[in-house]
Amino acid sequence: MSVQSVTHLNFRGDARAALEFYQSVFGGHLSVVTYKDAGNPQDAAEADQVMWGQVVSDRGFHVMAYDVPSRLPWDRGENSFFLSVRGDSAEEITAYWERLSEGASIAQPLGPAQWAPLYGMLTDRFGVVWVVDVASEYNG
Repeated sequence: MSVQSVTHLNFRGDARAALEFYQSVFGGHLSVVTYKDAGNPQDAAEADQVMWGQVVSDRGFHVMAYDVPSRLPWDRGENSFFLSVRGDSAEEITAYWERLSEGASIAQPLGPAQWAPLYGMLTDRFGVVWVVDVASEYNG
């Protein structure tokens, strides 16, 4: 089993443009899932914004990004990134989650999500926001 740590950048409506830019710089494959694609548009005006996206290159570059919904606080210098940890197995991810959640504030309890077998979000006791999930292929 292996685990990866990937920087997860947060934007307010610019995630697709940023990901396209990073792809132009580093090459690789661009994947984007909008709120509409995932069946999760809570605000019709944000339906085409990025709920999840990434650029992965053969040379090792990997970045993830999304558009923070307007109902959540966001500032370019505040809440601008998450640390994303993805693993291959539920057991592995659950073990990381249990350790990270000690003294943490849970934003999304670890559990099944439409886009992943397991997904959770928390802010650890040091103020770092972690997104933890079991990797799965998105075919969209």
